[in-house]
Amino acid sequence: MTAAIELGDTDRKTSELLEDVIRSLHGQDITLRQLLAIMGENGLLLVCGLLSLPFLFPVSIPGVSTVFGAGIILIAVAVTLNRLPWLPARLADRPLDSAKLLPVLERGVKFLRRIDHFFKPRLSALTSGGLMNRVNGLALIGAGALLMLPLGLIPFSNTLPGLAILFLSTGISQRDGLVVAAGYVMILLTIVYFAALALLAFGAGQSLLG
Repeated sequence: MTAAIELGDTDRKTSELLEDVIRSLHGQDITLRQLLAIMGENGLLLVCGLLSLPFLFPVSIPGVSTVFGAGIILIAVAVTLNRLPWLPARLADRPLDSAKLLPVLERGVKFLRRIDHFFKPRLSALTSGGLMNRVNGLALIGAGALLMLPLGLIPFSNTLPGLAILFLSTGISQRDGLVVAAGYVMILLTIVYFAALALLAFGAGQSLLG
């Protein structure tokens, strides 16, 4: 099992951390444990954001949200506890072929550089300090739980929590409090939307019984 490695802070941009990973390879293979240790919290949040992308459409494939939501919750728990998530040693210590990994990382750096200018440190009260880190982690857990609800065939039932996860993970990793605030707004909208659906379903049930 992976050791309880404390995650690094998020002062640097994710693109810069990916560049660190590229420089550290030097033709050598790297394990998932080493990769996560270098990337720290930013790496976990990047994975979290990527897991939210399939749900940015009005209707998602049923069942996928349950699996991806569980993964997002696992990552969010690690962020909340400021610890590397548990992984089986066989997976964590398996060498990754640097020749195959490098092109993927280089494409990732190019993409992140293109979007870096959209984010900047602001509203630091929403991103700074251990307490706020735990609050944001709990918000991610809540958004992941909302994503897991079996409502995939209902329009926007996965899109709203998916956007919340994308905004929260991006905002936390880039210390952009404005984007984090947008994530909280999306969680609120998700709760209101689900409450409205529940009321409509209750009303329809009452009509049928009447």
